[in-house]
Amino acid sequence: MASPSQLQFDDLDSDPTLINDDLRPTNSDQRTFSGLEMASLWVGLVVGVPSYYLAGSLVDLGMSWWQGIATVVAANIILLVPLVLTGHPGTRYGISFPVLARSSFGIRGAHIPTLLRALVGCGWYGIESWIGGEAIFLLLPKTIKESFFSQPVSWLGTSPLEFACFIAFWLAQLGIVWKGIDGIRDLEKYSAPILILLTSCLLIWSYIKAGGFGHMLSLSSRLSSSEFWSLFFPSLTANISFWATLALNIPDFTRYAKSQKDQIIGQSGLPIFMGAFTFVGLAVTSSTKVIFGNVISNPIQLLGQIGGVFTKILAILGISLATITTNIAANVVAPANALVNLSPSNFTFRKGAILTALLGIAFQPWRLLQSSESFVYTWLVGYSALLGPIGSIILVDYYLIQRTNLSIKDLYSSSPGGAYYYSGGFNLAAIGALIIGILPVIPGFLQKVEILSTIPNAFIIIYNNAWFFSFFLAGILYWLISSLKGRQNNHQLRTPLLPDTP
Repeated sequence: MASPSQLQFDDLDSDPTLINDDLRPTNSDQRTFSGLEMASLWVGLVVGVPSYYLAGSLVDLGMSWWQGIATVVAANIILLVPLVLTGHPGTRYGISFPVLARSSFGIRGAHIPTLLRALVGCGWYGIESWIGGEAIFLLLPKTIKESFFSQPVSWLGTSPLEFACFIAFWLAQLGIVWKGIDGIRDLEKYSAPILILLTSCLLIWSYIKAGGFGHMLSLSSRLSSSEFWSLFFPSLTANISFWATLALNIPDFTRYAKSQKDQIIGQSGLPIFMGAFTFVGLAVTSSTKVIFGNVISNPIQLLGQIGGVFTKILAILGISLATITTNIAANVVAPANALVNLSPSNFTFRKGAILTALLGIAFQPWRLLQSSESFVYTWLVGYSALLGPIGSIILVDYYLIQRTNLSIKDLYSSSPGGAYYYSGGFNLAAIGALIIGILPVIPGFLQKVEILSTIPNAFIIIYNNAWFFSFFLAGILYWLISSLKGRQNNHQLRTPLLPDTP
């Protein structure tokens, strides 16, 4: 039997081009994510190969071991603010990121931020899937890796064996995605303790074999005070950008939270998880210098170096699990929901997820990584930083313009009289603020990818602080334009679909 809140929503006159079962607000029966399960989601996201490198890469640039970890933690404390604030409407109204974006960008204009978020998600999905397949390949027995099938094929761009490992990993993820959000929740919930156990085992092994963490603790800063601060802010921006994309579509998950308390408590662990895992990555990597005589920064290669059949099997399972938990939650949900929002009558979450997975293959990540790995990661991280204005516009709209009061009816209405119809379904103020927020960052980005050779120093500074600059510029500009228009005085009284429980 449907709950009263569901009956209330079913009675609303919704436009069929704006709604289906996946876009409909969640009801009380669907609110199953506890604080522990929200925390498990973040454990699954954090534990992965890319996170393993973060603090170590900063130490390579000259920071001390504790400065590298502190930079990562500081970035995630800052990011926690927009994460919790953006998660609030998801829990209060039961709406996903695409539906929330309609309130600020318009019922049609919402396609702009959601598809921008989806594009970077598809790119990362392909690359993470290739990393997972590469883990399987690298840990295969030597006789198999030296077989005829490991020879590259020109038209394919890789070897049949490596491609088969990629497809095997791709299919394993697809089986979980097919189960929808419940399958993803169960994956993250049950994987979290396993990942914590495996990470702890790796840390203990490195401590015993290296005779402690003396080598890591001896990694002092090689930077002067001015050099440190010139490195700190770009590094802070890069680490914020690491999860900036998920900070946009976090309502896709918080809409299933039991209460605001659960979503806040569950997400509050992010800085702790990131600090702890980057410590593990740095401690284990520095220990390899003592154990093997040379630094092994790649965890996949390290596990292969340790040797032993049992170790290799455990390594394949551990790295595969770590990559899957990160990839599905971070890179499937947002593109899938963006496609559903684009055409609710043609797409469901499952169909959107399958298309996302197929696009991951179409990106041919093996060619991208072979041609220029640094370019791909520079592009993707830089692109993530460009998404800062979207987050600020949504937050300014929700908290300062809407005063946290949304009209559920108008979020699903294409009526010209609806609160979010604006100009033909597009909020020109939000779109203009987005463009202006991004423009000053572009010169620095183009220089970073070596399209431009020289630019004024001011643009370099802006790009090095891209997330902060674009976030505040777009948000302030949008607030000024919207305040001048007096939108907040023209809206009807809005109430949440479900009670705003603590």
